[in-house]
Amino acid sequence: MGGIVKLDRVAAMRKEQQDLVAFCRTLRPEEWAAPSRCEGWSVQDVLSHVTAAAHGVFTPWMFKLMASKSVERSNDADAELRRGRPPREVLAEYEKWSGRMARLLAVAQRPPLAQVPFKLGELGLYPMALVASAVVFDTHVHLHHDMAPAVGRTLEPPTPATLAVVNEWVLAGIPKMCKEGLAFLDRPVTITLDGPGGGSWAVVPRAGGATARLQPAPVPGSAATVFANPAEFALWATRRRPWRQQDVKIDGDEGYATRFLDALNVV
Repeated sequence: MGGIVKLDRVAAMRKEQQDLVAFCRTLRPEEWAAPSRCEGWSVQDVLSHVTAAAHGVFTPWMFKLMASKSVERSNDADAELRRGRPPREVLAEYEKWSGRMARLLAVAQRPPLAQVPFKLGELGLYPMALVASAVVFDTHVHLHHDMAPAVGRTLEPPTPATLAVVNEWVLAGIPKMCKEGLAFLDRPVTITLDGPGGGSWAVVPRAGGATARLQPAPVPGSAATVFANPAEFALWATRRRPWRQQDVKIDGDEGYATRFLDALNVV
């Protein structure tokens, strides 16, 4: 992707996994039970969700996820399944299987497997190599924005290398996950993440109602450019925070760009 050179998805994944384990080892019983920033989930439920994915890639769970009509409902079921278990048991399961998942997804970075399409339920098809980016995104967002704030913890900020991988997944998801909301697009919109871990891309409409595509910027005919902080991008693109309350600026057709931003909802 434009502005990002030789992303090390696996290194970023391992770093986020290690940070999650280190954080969870410090939690007290009442903190495990605390409501997370994910509506309806406790801190333990969030861990259960990422544990289900780490373990599930080695079980038929993966095929159920691929065929899912609602990834969000599948995630709720994963949390419910482990809700009665001791937190340390769930953490031990995560430690065991997350490392194995990292080794598996390292293999998926190499051709020809890297470009094999992977179906993530109703969220669309992605190159197999990007599954690692999805894991980095999921782990990072849940740890930094859902778990740590719920128990009053402040974590070290992510490195630019990690941010680049997190943002890679957010950008890849915009045309596919937000397809209906972006059906109005008739001109490109440029997204410039200004700072370490950033870059510049354009969401470009296709004729006939086909899914828009993401490509490196600049592109001709861009109606507006959205400027944002790379460290905040995932926070508001997932609707955890309103984009209007973040460091987001618009240059060009403000009404068009506002409609674009309001349509974003990446998971």
